Amino acid sequence: FYRICSVGIKFVNKIIQYIMMLYCALKVRNMLRENLESKWIDCFEKSFLLSGVSKNNTVAIISETQSRQVLIDLSMHALSRIGAKPIQFNVPTPKLKDVIPVRSTGSCYSFEGYEAVLPALSSCDLIIDCTVEGMLHSKELQTIIKGGGRLLMISNEHPEVLERCMPDKSLTPKVITSLDILKTSKTMKVSSSAGTNLNVDINGAPARAGAGYLTPGEKVAYWPAGLALFFPLKNTVNGKVVLDTGDVNLTFKKYIESPVILTIENDFVTNIEGEGLDANLMRSYYEGWKDPNAYAISHVGWGLNPKARWDALTMYDKQDVNCTELRAFAGNFLISTGANEFAKRYTTCHFDLPMRNCDIKIDDTVIVKSGKLVGPLG
Repeated sequence: FYRICSVGIKFVNKIIQYIMMLYCALKVRNMLRENLESKWIDCFEKSFLLSGVSKNNTVAIISETQSRQVLIDLSMHALSRIGAKPIQFNVPTPKLKDVIPVRSTGSCYSFEGYEAVLPALSSCDLIIDCTVEGMLHSKELQTIIKGGGRLLMISNEHPEVLERCMPDKSLTPKVITSLDILKTSKTMKVSSSAGTNLNVDINGAPARAGAGYLTPGEKVAYWPAGLALFFPLKNTVNGKVVLDTGDVNLTFKKYIESPVILTIENDFVTNIEGEGLDANLMRSYYEGWKDPNAYAISHVGWGLNPKARWDALTMYDKQDVNCTELRAFAGNFLISTGANEFAKRYTTCHFDLPMRNCDIKIDDTVIVKSGKLVGPLG
């Protein structure tokens, strides 16, 4: 009986091993490959040309040891095709500052302590940012810009995402219109049938908008893009935000499945309500930070890009994407918490929360109605 049981157990273990091998093989087969495809070099070349790169330009590629290598390689090949002079600044990915997992922050701190190289970066004709989290909200970026530098951030995405969301000149009129609206307006009011009722003072708030490439005179751009946003100054954001089913938590890389209600007072989330897992996860994550700036508003805005897909996240594994695409899908209201360098608040906690089916009113003009661009942006 013992021998029969032993043989039976060995047989079952063998079957389990074969099943696991088959599962792993199928999973590898289904993973997106990150080869150096000629079509992706074409995409990068086109992107860099749109940002003004030309022959003999000195272009710095900044990265870290945990960067997605294919993005660095594609950048090198594309710049070489153009005839530019690329130079790589690759630094070790630093030790974690926090025990909390961090994703999609735009607050890379890999270049902290490298102040000596920042003037060299500023003197280049362009900086290609291939760091994992990106430099958008980093202190070092402000130093680079003040030194005359210009930066194009390539989001940490699989190249297929970048191919689908190529920089697009046809978005430029809506980008310009959005910036004009933000420069001349005083208030933003956001509402929705789910219960959102948010008021934001725009006066003096720095604004950004882009189509994924740098126009002459611009200092910062990112790819994928196609959105307009501004960074509210201190004590200018108040109201209630209701994240409804189908809205997106880009930090967690998941769709909202049960409502989450955020109360915002003078720029800070003061209460998180909701009975489902989504609210519990947000409460838990926020509470892990012993940093009050984690709860602050970073930026608000709206998506302009018809090529960006709200449903794209269903098609990719989490390691494939940084979810920048979903910040830009046309007609979304984007609210983000975390770092806001213009309000002198820095933190590595960050939530990007694109919302559907909202109304956005700027002064007396409705620019988004039920999640659709209308009026001057329609």
